Amino acid sequence: MNTSVLISLILIGLLAGFFSGTLGIGGSVVMIPLMIIWVNFSQHQAQGTSLAVLAVPVTLLAAYNYYQEGYVNWKYAIIIAVTFIIGGYLGSKLAVTINQALLKKIFGGVLLLVAIKMIFGK
Repeated sequence: MNTSVLISLILIGLLAGFFSGTLGIGGSVVMIPLMIIWVNFSQHQAQGTSLAVLAVPVTLLAAYNYYQEGYVNWKYAIIIAVTFIIGGYLGSKLAVTINQALLKKIFGGVLLLVAIKMIFGK
């Protein structure tokens, strides 16, 4: 690994962590696009690596800060986490079979739809 890749990975981690802590985003919105642009990953590589990063409790301290302020519903979080595991497994089985160009377009479309809803929705 060369120095520029290492610096890119450090910046991606710092940015994803910062945006995760401040806005609740990080994996798909920050890490995946930056890994594609800065590290020249394929869509599949970026998605897989993003999931691998999140496989460990990387947001534990950020979630704890929210918990201390009374902003965490543990019951809901556990239900979402358990079903996230199932959905993540099924989604990944599908994603690895999709052509990268199509997968990239689907990914971009989802981000665009979410952005439009967030900007113009109620």
